[in-house]
Amino acid sequence: MKILPRSAFGQTVLLIGVLLLINQVVSFISMSIYIIQPNAQQVNQLLAKQVRVVFIDIEDEALSPAMGEAFQRETGIGVYREEAAMQLGLQNAVYYAFRSKEMSNLLGGPAEVRISQGDEYLFWIRPPQAPDYWVKIPINGLEEENFSPLILVLMILGILSVMGGWLFVRQLNRPLSALQHAAHEVGRGDFPEPLIERGTTEIVAVTRAFNHMSKGIKQLEDDRNLLMAGISHDLRTPLTRIRLAIEMISQQDEFLKDGIEADIDDMNTIIDQFIDYLRHDSKDKAEMGNINVLIEEVVQAEGILEREIEFHAGDVPQIPLRYVAIKRALANLIQNALRYSGGKIVVTTCFNAQKQEVCFCVFDEGPGIPEADIERLFQPFTQGDIARGAEGSGLGLAIIKRIVDTHGGRVTLANRAEGGLQAEVCLPIIHE
Repeated sequence: MKILPRSAFGQTVLLIGVLLLINQVVSFISMSIYIIQPNAQQVNQLLAKQVRVVFIDIEDEALSPAMGEAFQRETGIGVYREEAAMQLGLQNAVYYAFRSKEMSNLLGGPAEVRISQGDEYLFWIRPPQAPDYWVKIPINGLEEENFSPLILVLMILGILSVMGGWLFVRQLNRPLSALQHAAHEVGRGDFPEPLIERGTTEIVAVTRAFNHMSKGIKQLEDDRNLLMAGISHDLRTPLTRIRLAIEMISQQDEFLKDGIEADIDDMNTIIDQFIDYLRHDSKDKAEMGNINVLIEEVVQAEGILEREIEFHAGDVPQIPLRYVAIKRALANLIQNALRYSGGKIVVTTCFNAQKQEVCFCVFDEGPGIPEADIERLFQPFTQGDIARGAEGSGLGLAIIKRIVDTHGGRVTLANRAEGGLQAEVCLPIIHE
């Protein structure tokens, strides 16, 4: 299972998010160390001094109560036993371990600090000088440390920063997505309109180079098609004249006539294969269809009396098909099986839910193909060994592979354990 994103878009957004999170954590820690903590220490020192003032020993017994009352009246600082303190709000006060530890260090003994907030902000301190008493010290203008607004601000800044990074990377990657889609189309033999040159200077340069490359490939394709059309026309004309000429051969030379006619048919077949390979139905638009219906038509068209072709249709969903192209690919596979094998031929279909593919297979009972030759047979003008014959131009499997590639699928050959060859074509149910 892959957790980290693989695309440049996802990785860039993740990097921005991680860097922003680190920045926010460092900022929060810095504020705590350099602002919040010193402020708390200053408040504790002030409170400790006031506590010491409360417990100053005045030698004049007559003056001491009057001084205490005046001090409480002017400052609001009072000293209470725990029962009275509870009634005045101590029971609602919250204990603070950090402030208690600091106060213990400042007063030179174990002290306890509690804070309550009502009509006024109150510090309750139990000093080491009088453990049975609580000193109430009101402080105005001091709010309890509430980090919720700070955390909220940091979250909003983080979300806005990630969204900004996401929009920036999305805008940056949009030309790359268009370039990727156009490259797939060129690979399938379709040539889209020149891409709009936009984005950063590097992406504009890549887009300009791609447009130039696509234009050059299209020109080569057009020149090749024109050349092939001219050769086909120039060859078919003398072949037609030869066919007319052999009709005048005498009956004594009938055996020559049959051989020449066979050679002419082979040459016409080779020319047709050349044209099919160059064309590969690039103008045929993909439409949703059922592969079983198409295979049934091909099996009926290719069926001959002396050979048996069985078709076992599986339960398959509809897929995008270039009807004429897939029909030609299947017909070529069946014709190869008829030409290079004996016995019956079986065609099956199935749906691979895991890979989201619809597959059809053609099985024959022939001699098979050497394992070392299987991959190279998909190359143009490549033929197998004598076991499966040496007729044709060697373009049959190349045409099939080109057709399957335009559908985003795959074609494989494999020798069967019981003898014969298995040709499998798998097509995705969603064509990108």
